[in-house]
Amino acid sequence: MMTDDLVLYSYFRSSAAYRVRIALNLKNIPYRIEPVHLLKNGGDQHTADYLAINPEGLVPALRHGDLVLTQSLAIIEYLEELVPSPSLLPAGPAARAQVRALALLIACDIHPVNNLRVVQYLQSGLGLADAARQAWYRHWVQLGLSAFEAHLAKKPDALFCCGDQPTMADCCLIPQLFNARRFDCDLSACPRAVAIEAHCQTLPAFTRAAPDNQPDAA
Repeated sequence: MMTDDLVLYSYFRSSAAYRVRIALNLKNIPYRIEPVHLLKNGGDQHTADYLAINPEGLVPALRHGDLVLTQSLAIIEYLEELVPSPSLLPAGPAARAQVRALALLIACDIHPVNNLRVVQYLQSGLGLADAARQAWYRHWVQLGLSAFEAHLAKKPDALFCCGDQPTMADCCLIPQLFNARRFDCDLSACPRAVAIEAHCQTLPAFTRAAPDNQPDAA
């Protein structure tokens, strides 16, 4: 199946879109970025044109010909089947389940409670001051990353989350650490995660996907 017509609807600081950019780069799949700015003019994600693409009003979305996919991990799984090599999942059901579990720990347990729309509602809907919103964010991020770190400690010599090759878990970890630093989270209890991040950042697939290197970075 041809992959030269992939369009990724992305916001440069979205950790979910960041995950997909890493996966696309690791698999050397060509794609075009269609920026969706989540803050300017009330947010491009709320426009009728974008809601016709993704009714959730979230990024990322991936267009491949007439197909439109949403949800970052579903998109990465699609890319895995579309272009099996290099694989982002190891061989064997147990190892694959472990990678998926780490990816889901971030995508389902950490990310949703500090998503932009949640943080915005804490301010506009509940009237929380900035300090309270920051405390909310840090509490859930640090709780989740501590659990992630405990899993990583089971393989103390691995270069990546689950061995010596990057996987879907690394695609999720690096964006979450980027966001954690934006909100001044204390990462001192996550030395394995930080070491893996440093190694990932030596690879072009990760650096090309970084927020500062996106066409809509501002």
